[in-house]
Amino acid sequence: MSRSHATPLSAEVRARLFSHLAAMEQAGLPAQHAFAALELPAPWGRRLPTLLRHLAAGQDIASAGHMAGLFDAFETQLLRAAQSAGSPAWCYRRLADAYTRQAQRRARVKARLFLPAAVLAIALLVQPLPLWVSGALSLPGYLWTVLWPLLALAGVFYLGRTLGRRLRAARTPGLDALLLRLPGWGQLLARRKTRDFFESLGMLLAAGLPMLDALPKALDTLDNAALRETFGGLAAEVEGGGSLTSALRRLAFPGRTRVLGLLVAGEASGSLPELLLRHVAMESTALDDIDEQLAAWLPRLLYAVLALWMIHTLLGGGAFLPQLPDELR
Repeated sequence: MSRSHATPLSAEVRARLFSHLAAMEQAGLPAQHAFAALELPAPWGRRLPTLLRHLAAGQDIASAGHMAGLFDAFETQLLRAAQSAGSPAWCYRRLADAYTRQAQRRARVKARLFLPAAVLAIALLVQPLPLWVSGALSLPGYLWTVLWPLLALAGVFYLGRTLGRRLRAARTPGLDALLLRLPGWGQLLARRKTRDFFESLGMLLAAGLPMLDALPKALDTLDNAALRETFGGLAAEVEGGGSLTSALRRLAFPGRTRVLGLLVAGEASGSLPELLLRHVAMESTALDDIDEQLAAWLPRLLYAVLALWMIHTLLGGGAFLPQLPDELR
């Protein structure tokens, strides 16, 4: 498999992909024409000719997209079920909305972190300045003092990102359980992952999959091994004759009270997928509010700490204070 084919699509690219497909499906264009009119950035754009070849050979949209590396396993299962039930337009729109929300959240965080990053760059430039002004540092020494923290931070970021990807791929229960126990962050992580699980389950059920088929597929979208263990027994209990509500009553998870209330109503009225997705919508709104608050306050704390460090360094260095002649010291 080539590197470009192995690279997963980013949230921004997925949002663009499914928004385009939703618009084309709503306009009544055949899949061949819809994908032919699609433009994706490199390296993902190079997968489109492969997809078109699979479509021309008679493959359905879900299978062609999966073989070309544009759809992941969950998207493939969801679209295949939606195609069997009729038009996949609502699936395209739902996926587009989910990925757009994810991309916007990341964009907000990046935008809010720009100012702390700028303050850090200024701090690194200013911190060794008193030593350079006093002659204790040469120009090459000053430049190295400025650059090495940046290089170290870049290395730490790269290693952390690589390690994070490998740990997510390994799905280690012990580490995932530890992450869930972190003060503040753990509860937020569990809440977000649980929301994603119910969203996957609701979409699969809405696409027409039976509960016993939908539960394992929704469970497979959970990338936290500890939560996978928490929800892992649901399919067996439902297969044994229990309802989803009774199976979930035995578990502890974020949003449990609201989910159970909606599930009771959904199972009684036959509108379980709609009520699950309603819970997801309410939970997404609440999480977006939390993200907005974090995006507003965390950067402020960061650049406040950096500003205090700069002031301390300038005052402690003494380069800009009056200096006594050597003979008077």
